[in-house]
Parts: sequence; C-alpha cells; structure tokens
Amino acid sequence: MDRRGELLGWEGVGRIDSRSGYCTGTLIARNLVLTAAHCVFDDAGKLIPPETMIFRAGYHRGQSIAQRRVVKHVVAEGYTDKGGSHISNQSIAHDLALLKLDRDIVSAEADPFKVHRTALRDRRVSVVSYGKGRSEVLSRQGKCDYLKTYRHGLMTFDCDVTYGSSGAPIFARIDGRLRIFSVVSAMSTDPDRPKETIGMTLAHQVDDMKARLRNDAALPKVSTGALRVQIGQRSGSAKFVRPNN
Repeated sequence: MDRRGELLGWEGVGRIDSRSGYCTGTLIARNLVLTAAHCVFDDAGKLIPPETMIFRAGYHRGQSIAQRRVVKHVVAEGYTDKGGSHISNQSIAHDLALLKLDRDIVSAEADPFKVHRTALRDRRVSVVSYGKGRSEVLSRQGKCDYLKTYRHGLMTFDCDVTYGSSGAPIFARIDGRLRIFSVVSAMSTDPDRPKETIGMTLAHQVDDMKARLRNDAALPKVSTGALRVQIGQRSGSAKFVRPNN
C-alpha cells in the first residue's frame, strides 16, 4: 500500500513501536489494540513498560492517522516469555496481548475491527502487516489460506509474513465484512516443508483479556510444564518456529 489513499478502510491496523522494535497491531475497540504477547516483552523476557509503547494507527511513511500512548497491557493466560529463541507450543497458542490506549481513537480517525467467533465457511483469508524491508508502509496479502488447527489451538496459514509482522491480523471475510480470525505469532522454518504462518484461536482469549483489563489485572501469570518446539531464530519482534502436530 504505497499510496496513502490505499489505506482507506485499513486505518485500524497500525504499527506498535517500543524500545525493542516494532510489531503490528489492530484496533478492536476505541481504546484497545490486539497484538502478539511477545511484542510486550524484550529480548531478555522482561515486560516492556506500557508507557514506553506507542500505537500508530494507519502509519505511513512517518505519519499516522492517529497516535496514542499505551497505558496498560495484559497478555493471555498461558503465555510465558523467557527471552532468547525458545518458545513452547502452549505459549504460541496464547501469544496474544491487549493494549489499552491513553484515550479513544474516534470514528473520524479509524474504525475498530471485530473478532470472528465461529468456524470459517471459506478457508480463504488475508493478512495486513508491517515488516522487515517494508516497515514504513502497510502491506496486504489479499489471498492466502487457512490450513489446519493443531493441538493447543495452534493454527497454520500459507500467508507470507516476515520480521515485524508479529501481531498482524489475519482477516476472514464474513458476509462481506472483514473480521479478525487469528493473529500472526510466528513462521515455520522447516526446509522440507512449505513456509507456514502460525497463529491461534482468538475469541475466548480476547474476552478473558478484556475482563482482566477491566479488573486491572495487567500482569501475566507464569505457567509451567510447557512443551518445547524447535526454533529457527528470534530477532526483535518476531519468532520463527516449527509447529508440532
């Protein structure tokens, strides 16, 4: 989307900037942004202070439709981040975070997207993100496919993503309207298999995070006994992994 006019309708997707780099996030309410949980942790596995993070809605070559500071963040139950390159299947399945903004983004600036809550009738999806080599403009892959759901709620897609695409919305078109079906967590690196984007199921996890924000429970809980997966590499705001069945 090289031209500003191509952003029409996509203003609710934006770039999240922090001291550790950037991710992609999506407005799901006037003051709430959905992204990947690992976007709120630094490379040492420590939570990034929310007040140091900024959401730039409709960011395009240095300018934003709207810009807001983050005042709170909460991650999905079951997610852990120890830094480095290791991450479990369970953590990928819960690699979600909600960011609360310092003030609303009004409809004249950007409209939020709704989260899809049922099975897809059509496997066709699309993804919109920022990424390495294209961090200044949104990129959209208009046609890719949902492939499979694994254990723990992992979902795979044949969408083409890269570093910085973490937290990006995977959209499904439902009755003519775009809904967020999943969120980009990682990308497989198995040389013997086609490249796959890895996401997770959303609805109940988003509901839980909203409730925890309302209850001012903004810190993640530590889980134990997670299974490990083979890792390709981790750099800044993206993880590259291979899912297990």
